[in-house]
Amino acid sequence: MGITKFIFEKLMGWRIEGTFAPAVKKAVIIVVPHTSWHDFYLGLFTRRLTKTQINYIAKKELFSWPFGWYFRWTGGVKLDRTPGQNKVEAIAEIFKKKDEFRLALSPEGTRKKVLTWKTGFYYIALAAKVPIICVGFDYKKKSIIINPAFYPSGNIELDSVKLRTYFDGVTGKNR
Repeated sequence: MGITKFIFEKLMGWRIEGTFAPAVKKAVIIVVPHTSWHDFYLGLFTRRLTKTQINYIAKKELFSWPFGWYFRWTGGVKLDRTPGQNKVEAIAEIFKKKDEFRLALSPEGTRKKVLTWKTGFYYIALAAKVPIICVGFDYKKKSIIINPAFYPSGNIELDSVKLRTYFDGVTGKNR
């Protein structure tokens, strides 16, 4: 047993349910619920244990010295957040430039409990022509739940109902 697996499973008591399909090289991964800063390192453990390249976007200012190397090493990709540009198209362009790119996002857009999700993740998936993979961080069961790829139809109202069902019963750290 590797040190990462030992820490994650034996010391922390977590497990991973499901797998990322190796054939799906590009996807938007939505992680729900995102209620704590602890989600970041749980995501890093998941990335390492599943041996899956998973990326995230962050403001470009974070990628300068002295911590830029760390953000790149953990899968970070810088995004210019200058006002007035189409962020969905900018992120879809990142997908086009890469052979493998799985972008983890929180549809809540915050670490507070919310009832409605922001829709950017959905429109990014449509623009990039990639599936959405739902990943639940269930603190009650100490389980990371990886669901199969979901291909958006273009009907956000119907698809949102389906996507939310993947997270039924999943409990965040802060409720």
